[in-house]
Amino acid sequence: MEVAVLDINGKETGRKVSLSDAVYGIEPNNHAVYLDVKRYLANKRQGTHKAKERGEIAGSTRKIKKQKGTGTARAGSIKSPVFVGGGRIFGPRPKDYTQKLNKGVKRLARKSALSIKAKEGAIVVLEGFNFDAPKTKDFTSVLKALGLENKKTLFVLGEPNKNVYLSSRNLKASEVISASELNTYKVINANSVVLLEGALEGIESNLSK
Repeated sequence: MEVAVLDINGKETGRKVSLSDAVYGIEPNNHAVYLDVKRYLANKRQGTHKAKERGEIAGSTRKIKKQKGTGTARAGSIKSPVFVGGGRIFGPRPKDYTQKLNKGVKRLARKSALSIKAKEGAIVVLEGFNFDAPKTKDFTSVLKALGLENKKTLFVLGEPNKNVYLSSRNLKASEVISASELNTYKVINANSVVLLEGALEGIESNLSK
């Protein structure tokens, strides 16, 4: 599949690049995409939730009323879950939500995600660019030139670029990553994926193994 290379002004440079059918033209495996997205979101959970149970509550240990003769149920501790301020019954505890997935399935999921975007015509190939200084205004100009200012956009660079990254950081709908950080969730979550020329070789070599 051939795609025209655009410049930062949104105009064609006259060059075209060939996107590998083994990466951008496969039959998408929706289940692999689901598994990889679920793994990514699960791994982002901190799992630090915690509630105190009756043995962890600070409070008096005296018996709060006599055992018999009150006409009500027995009560031995103010820390009982049935009283206001008492411990919680079966409260949440710290938990590791990490999930693992085989490399082959993750690779298949990423190729499936890129193939989905390619079929939707949502992949743009952009020639390499840089900014002299971090400026959100400059990055916004690139988005407008490409017609992507109102869309969720993922920029994939060949190598980390601090100025480009910092220029995009204030924009909620845009994200800049390097080719090594590419994952299924970010591809699927974006309306458009902008691949810089320098990133193509790295993506294809990583996903063709």
